[in-house]
Amino acid sequence: MPQVRFPGEPPEQRRARALRARVDDLHGARQRIIDAADAERRRIERDLHDGAQQRMVAVALTLGVAEARLASDPASAGVLIAQAREDAQLAVKELREIARGIHPALLSDRGLCPALEALAARAPVPVEVTGGAVDDLGEAVEAAAYFVTAEALTNVAKYAHANAAFVHVSVEDECLHVEIRDDGVGGAELCPGGGLDGLRDRVDALEGRFEFDSPPGGGTRVTVSLPLARP
Repeated sequence: MPQVRFPGEPPEQRRARALRARVDDLHGARQRIIDAADAERRRIERDLHDGAQQRMVAVALTLGVAEARLASDPASAGVLIAQAREDAQLAVKELREIARGIHPALLSDRGLCPALEALAARAPVPVEVTGGAVDDLGEAVEAAAYFVTAEALTNVAKYAHANAAFVHVSVEDECLHVEIRDDGVGGAELCPGGGLDGLRDRVDALEGRFEFDSPPGGGTRVTVSLPLARP
């Protein structure tokens, strides 16, 4: 947002006013992050209750019936045990999908670039990841970069009609820079309350910069720059 100037305003007062406006912006961004986190926790609770939890209840009931039939009807009990095993496997799969949405283990274990390469490998559109190794970024910076990339690639797959997408990662001037672009139809917009809009708040809260460009016919480009907290 361009800085507003008032005639006759001393530079110190102008800087103080700009600082207060920035603090207000950060407070707003952080409150939206808290609200989004609360909504996400409710979604996870609902997904667990309606999905994996119900499957595990069904597994327990099925195994109870199988146990009761084991002596009198072993064949029927065997069928029920096989069904319980299948339901348990589905519950494990659902739990893994939920956990991946919270925080991918690969990001914690191996860092940002391997996690982004795994994202690229799962994407339905060919994705090329380039850039040098980046280390010691800090958890908040890594998470923001990862989830912005994940959301951008999801949008590429859903809406861009692209043949390819590209992710470039670099560290320069004490900032992590991530660029995600595609060769799709462009013309996308940031929707208030949408996935990328919420992630922009996360970037703002880290004192970072978020840019979005999607000219019609020119593909879409998302870039973030996140300052690194160095010791």
